[in-house]
Amino acid sequence: MEAGRKDGVYILPVATQFECKGSRVASNRSLQWGEQIVKPIFESKDDLEVIYLMAKKLGFADQMFKKIKVENNLPEAEDVLREMNRGSWSTGYCGQSPERLKAHMKNQAKFDMLSMRAPKDDPEVGGDYYGLPWPCWGSPEVKHPGTPLLYNANLNVMDGGGTFRPRFGIEREEKLPDGTTRKVSLLADGSYSLGSGIQDGYPEFTLASLKKLGWDTELTEAEMAVINKINPANPDTVSWALDLSGGIQRVALAHGCVPYGNGKARMNAFGLPDPIPVHREPIYTPRVDLVAKYPTLPDAKQFRMPNIGFSVQKAAVEKGIAKQFPLILSSGRLVEYEGGGEETRTNPWLAELQQDMFIEINPADAAERGVKDGGWVWVTGAENNSRAKMKALVTERVGKGVAWMPFHFGGWFAGKDLRGNYPKGTDPIVLGESANTITTYGYDPATGMQEPKVTLCQIAAA
Repeated sequence: MEAGRKDGVYILPVATQFECKGSRVASNRSLQWGEQIVKPIFESKDDLEVIYLMAKKLGFADQMFKKIKVENNLPEAEDVLREMNRGSWSTGYCGQSPERLKAHMKNQAKFDMLSMRAPKDDPEVGGDYYGLPWPCWGSPEVKHPGTPLLYNANLNVMDGGGTFRPRFGIEREEKLPDGTTRKVSLLADGSYSLGSGIQDGYPEFTLASLKKLGWDTELTEAEMAVINKINPANPDTVSWALDLSGGIQRVALAHGCVPYGNGKARMNAFGLPDPIPVHREPIYTPRVDLVAKYPTLPDAKQFRMPNIGFSVQKAAVEKGIAKQFPLILSSGRLVEYEGGGEETRTNPWLAELQQDMFIEINPADAAERGVKDGGWVWVTGAENNSRAKMKALVTERVGKGVAWMPFHFGGWFAGKDLRGNYPKGTDPIVLGESANTITTYGYDPATGMQEPKVTLCQIAAA
């Protein structure tokens, strides 16, 4: 669409989920197996093929795909999932084999719509939760049913139950009012999942902990051989997450224990920048009078990138950005579209439901600006002289001083219709400005997530 840009950024044409087969995971942690419906159109390729070709060009394809069948430059999707299973012990993304997922697709009618579970006596999917939501512990042969609700101690771990993970150590130091410190356990106190062989808190499982409990004798010779190979000098330190034999997980599950341990929930998230949530003003805030008392977090390097939110906020206050852009702007989703909307806006039945990119504006703000319901407006953003043209939806759904727009549109940029830039036959039915044109700087310090929900803007009749 913007092939004229010369910024050194290349976007590769990759196939949609309908043009390739493989596993897909949803936000409820369930997986599905998808089959190829149509072959990739034009020059687009399956993302697995793109990754293989790049690895081949860079000289490490033989190592990267040594356990994966490759045919005509396309890695086998089933083998890719098996490798993901083998490498994802620590998240429980390991029991969802291609065979189990395909059985779920074949037997969808057998799963209860509310509990998501199949009857326990079914020969193919007995007792499974639909999509084997992770954590799905152990190897596929363990037949863990998946975990529909995290941390449900009312169920046995082999029925989808679980505990809180002691991910941040097993104890921490707490400062007392008199200046002294004491050690506080981060393991659960007298709380455990149904049927647990340890009726108290416990750390993650290692070979050493199995020995302490007398459960190490349940490991097979083959499993012990793998554990000894992982750390010949000190096999006792090998944990459930590193044990590629799956033996430590298998034994823990057999005793009703969660492999990662049983800890306390953290109300004080001492590893985060704000252990207990405090109010911080957005980087672009209309309440500049509150910034001194409630500033955003200090600039810092996170992962490999600098996060300069504090500097951006300070500059915005000094430049009087809030006076130039007095409206709070947020964004969100529509029922009829998904994500960036390229696929759903191509569907005629969905495209009919919302045919224009729009911005919601309060009647009072609209009256001040001479904006009419359904009329064209220019939305200008607080950075880089950004602007976008769209329809106005005058509504009391947003309060005075607030505007809202959906994020499912693309194909326009700064008021220009770019339909002519699409290869023939690939343009969606509905095009519109992207919300990303107007959103501004900001990144969550813990996850790196961008700031799509709060910024400032101005709106004027076009």
